[in-house]
Amino acid sequence: MPSTSYLVAVLAIVFTITLALRAIPFAVLGRLRGSAIVRRLAVWMPVGILAILAVTALHGTITTDPHGTWYALLAVAVTIGVHLTFGRRTILSVGAGTAVYVVLLNTL
Repeated sequence: MPSTSYLVAVLAIVFTITLALRAIPFAVLGRLRGSAIVRRLAVWMPVGILAILAVTALHGTITTDPHGTWYALLAVAVTIGVHLTFGRRTILSVGAGTAVYVVLLNTL
């Protein structure tokens, strides 16, 4: 069993590295706020992240459950419809799509 001082040292190192890795992007972003690249990333990154999440979630559903495929595609359509209809509110649209998927999967 490692000594207490060894564990404290490891935790301090892990804490320092984690804090630095989380703080550095914010420190750099302050200087790059006026950059055209950063403005483009601010527009496209949320969409890209949601697309990646949707593809990975749908891939798992499509490969394992043929009935769930239609439910998932319907939930995606609901998500897109809610997103475009109610002012592009991500939490509302993802919540509605998830609710539709869960209800369809559990009732049919």
